[in-house]
Amino acid sequence: MRELRPFSDLERWARRLETRFPHLFEDAESEELEYKLPVESYVKDGSVVVRADVPGIEPKDIDVNMLGNVLTIKARREEKQEVKKEDYFRREISYGEFERRTILPEGAQADKARATFKNGVVEVTIPLLDEGMVKKVPVETAR
Repeated sequence: MRELRPFSDLERWARRLETRFPHLFEDAESEELEYKLPVESYVKDGSVVVRADVPGIEPKDIDVNMLGNVLTIKARREEKQEVKKEDYFRREISYGEFERRTILPEGAQADKARATFKNGVVEVTIPLLDEGMVKKVPVETAR
């Protein structure tokens, strides 16, 4: 059975676009780097699994919500030390709120979703109803 990968072509296209034009969507006035939570999603044992890297963020600062078929993972990283902007040699670590939304396939059971945190990764597992699974249809030869 082929794994269900909703919107994989769109995600692949977006990654290619970001690689070719890394500053295309940045605000020309802003010097801040925008941080986007990196995620991966796949189907395993009849459930959709969405994993998001949240390094340096405490579990208490992570919020996972589902509305309809949209999973939202929000996280907040507080800046511990205040340093004047001009004193930085390099600043690539982002602080503040980060949010990532993922559209789930039909049949995702939001009421049975479970989120766990380990080693800087939040993993959300959402069981799928049988109709949410891809079914193989055999191709017969016409006579």
